[in-house]
Amino acid sequence: MRQLRWCGLVPGPLHRRGPRPLLLHLMLATMSSQRSVSASMNLNGVWPSLDSTTKAALANLLAGANPGEIPPAVLTAALEKDRALLAGIAAYRRHPWLRDLPDPPEIWREGDTRLLDFGGTGAPLLFVPSLVNRATVLDLAPGQSMMRFFAASGCRTLLLDWGWPGPRERGFGLADYVARLGRAVAAQPAPVILVGYCMGGLLALAAAQHTPTGLAGLGLLATPWDFHAGTIGRPEAVAQLLPLLEPAMELTGTVPIDGLQTLFTLLDPFGVGDKYRRFGKLDQTSARAAAFVAVEDWLNDGVPLAAPVAREVLGGWYGENRPANGAWRIAGHAVRPENLRLPSFVAIPARDRIVPPESAEPLAAALPDATVIRPAAGHVGMVAGTGAASALWHPLLEWVQRLDKS
Repeated sequence: MRQLRWCGLVPGPLHRRGPRPLLLHLMLATMSSQRSVSASMNLNGVWPSLDSTTKAALANLLAGANPGEIPPAVLTAALEKDRALLAGIAAYRRHPWLRDLPDPPEIWREGDTRLLDFGGTGAPLLFVPSLVNRATVLDLAPGQSMMRFFAASGCRTLLLDWGWPGPRERGFGLADYVARLGRAVAAQPAPVILVGYCMGGLLALAAAQHTPTGLAGLGLLATPWDFHAGTIGRPEAVAQLLPLLEPAMELTGTVPIDGLQTLFTLLDPFGVGDKYRRFGKLDQTSARAAAFVAVEDWLNDGVPLAAPVAREVLGGWYGENRPANGAWRIAGHAVRPENLRLPSFVAIPARDRIVPPESAEPLAAALPDATVIRPAAGHVGMVAGTGAASALWHPLLEWVQRLDKS
């Protein structure tokens, strides 16, 4: 109990797991603290390796301070960082917010994949999310639902929910998912505007090129193309982890959720710790805190990735950069955005750390008829944040309305 008081944790009901994988995030935080403390003992040799917080603290101390005071001060700062992380995680896990939006009617199904109809009577929009996260990011909460905004604005709004990979889907490659998307489009009575988010944008692009009938336009939201441009870490290193994932893929036919979360963490190892420290300082009754919890619940409630898809994505996209190199093929045909003869809309969030703008820009440049916006937002904030309506929803709606009139 003394340790709980030191961490600032108040016992209470835990509503959720996470952040996943929790042990990895705690280990990374411990490594960061230990590195800072060790570095303070020998500043000349390791100063460049210190994190920015520790550097700033040391810079202040060095201004006239006794060098003997520096290591204890660094230890105090490191312990405070660890305390703030644990307090933020505990606050998240006991926060009372829970998603309670009901699912709209299902109008099409294949396997565990569903097409959900949010209503509306105007131009039909079919939204395509990523395979590795649930579709609920586009229907997150009241005021944070892109789907309900478009339905209320008069658009016929459809959302593809890929679902959980069952025995059949565990053998799927990207071409199988693109074909399934094509069948969902073909089942609609009127031409649709296909709108893909993140990885879903790549699937939508491939479907638009290889099954163009039944489409009126293409939207690409935070969609990567050049996987070696603007990255935080080394994308090739992600591909090198494939052999470590093979035992799990052989056993389950998938990359499990925590395996995927580990890969995302390695792209930005200390990002999760930083955001939970900030969250712990928020008023936990505020709308901002509830919005944070809504997004984190979505991130931690992932979906396993079929093993063949994982090999294509990690090895082909991240390792060999096949999309940007013109070598990505679906059903034997190269995916070439420059050959697409559809009006397109491309949203490239300026603060995206998952799909850096440098990765998305080449795709926008290659499309022959593209309207491009660059909102001052992040990867998730652009579609589900408090500023999403002005950052993305309204500009996309205006483009759809212009397209509908042309």
